[in-house]
Amino acid sequence: MDTGTHIVMGIALGGLALADPVVASSSITTAAVIAGTIIGSQAPDIDTVLKLRNNAVYIRHHRGITHSIPAVILWPLLISSVIWLFVQDSNFLHLWLWTFLAVFLHVFVDIFNSYGTQAIRPFSRKWVALGVINTFDPIIFGLHIVGLLFWMFGANPVPTFLIMYAIIFCYYILRFAVQAAVKNAVKRTIPNAKQIIIAPTMKFFQWRVAANSETHHYVGRAYGRSITIYDKFERVPLPDSELVKAALKDKNLSAFVSFSPIYRWEITELDHIYEVRLIDLRYRSNDYYPFVAVAHLNEELEIVNSYTGWIFSEDKLRKKLDFMPN
Repeated sequence: MDTGTHIVMGIALGGLALADPVVASSSITTAAVIAGTIIGSQAPDIDTVLKLRNNAVYIRHHRGITHSIPAVILWPLLISSVIWLFVQDSNFLHLWLWTFLAVFLHVFVDIFNSYGTQAIRPFSRKWVALGVINTFDPIIFGLHIVGLLFWMFGANPVPTFLIMYAIIFCYYILRFAVQAAVKNAVKRTIPNAKQIIIAPTMKFFQWRVAANSETHHYVGRAYGRSITIYDKFERVPLPDSELVKAALKDKNLSAFVSFSPIYRWEITELDHIYEVRLIDLRYRSNDYYPFVAVAHLNEELEIVNSYTGWIFSEDKLRKKLDFMPN
């Protein structure tokens, strides 16, 4: 989920912690627990700082080790210990318990996005992504805001947030049902599809669709059970050439390949410079595919420059690259 949603979830969980008699009976423990749930709800996303290095490192590691099983165990212990150093009159056990729940909930809800997490690491580095909830879901965020407003104006937070989470639980079940209906509609539209990727959007009934058959890539949108295919590309494997092998050794292209399950490629030559471009087909927007990886190689097959990330125009891509042939 996005940062804003994680924040309101942390605050709501702090309010729900008042159901714990130990927390409710001590204002000091209450304050410590609310601090723990807010910080714990954000801690796994500390890997966002990897963007300061480059997109390749960020793409490879975001929601990786910081969302792993060891991290889910260590984050609450670290956060609770630091808070307890400042508030030693608080109950450490219950502080740790609710902070652990905040960290666990962060990782758990991220699994339902299309990006996913490496939540079962170190047992597997597989990305777990159920793809039923958009990174920012206005309904989930809005329900939290409503719950927090009720609490602000004097409502008991425990029944307020219990009711809220019961509604959200039903909402998740509904999203799974809609996703299944959309997938069946895609199968009817593309009966020879071998791989189907359905990604949610902020609109409840609208989903991104990308699919592969043995011969073609398909890109479209689902509006309820109505499927519209916008683009159809011939599916051609990457050439087994020295140029491609050299390009895939680049950190940006290798990060892209590790992240994107469905993409097409383009290879062009301009002024003795080869451009290898990989295009993720999951994120079509306004007739454009903004998530790409690009590498430029010279005639000796050396990387001149490269980039991976979100680009919404060729002009912006040129600005990102240190060099672009005229």
